[in-house]
Amino acid sequence: MNRLLTAAHLRLNAGSRQLIDDVSLTLTGGERVALIGPNGAGKSTLLRLLTGFLPTTAGECHLEGKPLKAWTAQALSRRRAVMLQQTTLGFDWPVEAIIAMGRAPWGPQHEREIVQQVVALTGCDALLGRRYVTLSGGEQQRVQLARCLAQLWRHDGPEGWLFLDEPTSALDLYHQQQVLRLLKRLTLGGKLHVCAVLHDLNLAARWAQRILLLHQGKLVAQGTPEQVIQAPLIAQWYGADVEVSPHSDGKTPQVFLSV
Repeated sequence: MNRLLTAAHLRLNAGSRQLIDDVSLTLTGGERVALIGPNGAGKSTLLRLLTGFLPTTAGECHLEGKPLKAWTAQALSRRRAVMLQQTTLGFDWPVEAIIAMGRAPWGPQHEREIVQQVVALTGCDALLGRRYVTLSGGEQQRVQLARCLAQLWRHDGPEGWLFLDEPTSALDLYHQQQVLRLLKRLTLGGKLHVCAVLHDLNLAARWAQRILLLHQGKLVAQGTPEQVIQAPLIAQWYGADVEVSPHSDGKTPQVFLSV
């Protein structure tokens, strides 16, 4: 199987504004990729283009050798899952029903068993029985991650492409750590591929194998954390004075604001 997602010369216009400007990239199976960039850089918009949530003005994406627009909705939903920044529901369902929504592309077969496995994997046990709308923002994020993993679950684990838009933004330190450790562990087998928008550069540097830096809709830098998280690059594209030094592990870059 061609385990690649490729994007060639993606553009998206909104009136006279160019939201995404000639972006080409390749995501490789088994990778952990972080999308970073200042506010308004186009990270969330690019994520929507890569997943088929938005049509492009120009350019094309291919998933596993097939144009994204050629996939049927059901087949695409079985290969890629998306967790957006905010998911507003128009109904008051319990947590387990929200997680089970991820199984919609597959039908009811083994739904209960898979939901139970995903709940245990993501530590959502304590949330069962509660109404989704009563949860905190961080608890809702954890439930949405569980829904996405249930959507991609095959046999004994998730397989396919998982796209996450700021999955740690509402989480406390403990749950940030647990979520990123879980995603790292799940990608090690090479069956799950994760691309996540992250605002925290230190989290991105510690977790991602590759980083894509966007600025005003353009892909301006990409590479390993060591190649991208450099003081001159961060100052240039974020406009912030920073200091970058090696983490205690001796290799991962660590960013400090100059105050």
